[in-house]
Amino acid sequence: MSASGGVVRRSLLDDLATSMLSLIADRKLSSGDQFESVRSLADRFKVAVPTVREALRRLEATGAVELRHGSGVYVGPHIGRLVLANPLAPTPSADRLVELLEARALIEPPVAALAAQHRNEAALERMDTDLTTAAELIASGDHAQLAEVNMDFHRNLAQASGNATLAEVVESVTVVNVREQLEILRIHGDRRTDLEEHRAILEAVRTGDTELAERLTREHLGGVLAVINERLQHP
Repeated sequence: MSASGGVVRRSLLDDLATSMLSLIADRKLSSGDQFESVRSLADRFKVAVPTVREALRRLEATGAVELRHGSGVYVGPHIGRLVLANPLAPTPSADRLVELLEARALIEPPVAALAAQHRNEAALERMDTDLTTAAELIASGDHAQLAEVNMDFHRNLAQASGNATLAEVVESVTVVNVREQLEILRIHGDRRTDLEEHRAILEAVRTGDTELAERLTREHLGGVLAVINERLQHP
């Protein structure tokens, strides 16, 4: 911010969006709460109304805010996340997809074992809901939303571990790379197998079988990685 209260010009939209997020945090607003109007934000940050709208659209793409026609600006469902996706990220490369899956295959299986040990009940219930939603999306053909629900399953699996630091790591890998996850889903394509493997992981966690939960998660991610590697090499 400049001394006059305006936003520094070097990266106007990024700085403006960050300032809005700070304002939401300072006011302790939660998902669904009404935020300031576009005009009020323009006056506050001393920028033009179209500039405010563009910054809000960027935040809307991450789920941090919602723009409701005729009603105003509201805090979005993802405002509590520690990290947010970059809506301007470039189309992911083949190498990037492989690296992401390799990282997840190293990180997530031990997290699944911890989840089976600690079994946070609220997280397990969310995983169950994720699977129900995924089945409905597969039936309807809504594959874009399915990618997000699948990532929610893995994030809730990490939450079930009871280790907040590991949950943050999984959160950062999955949320920041949401475009990569969508591309992986598109290339992999076997959505029903994904669903059945997720169901098996949840059952292992629920029964407290740490070795099985770890093995199933490793096999699940390893299987996806093998398919992605094969299809990228032989498109």
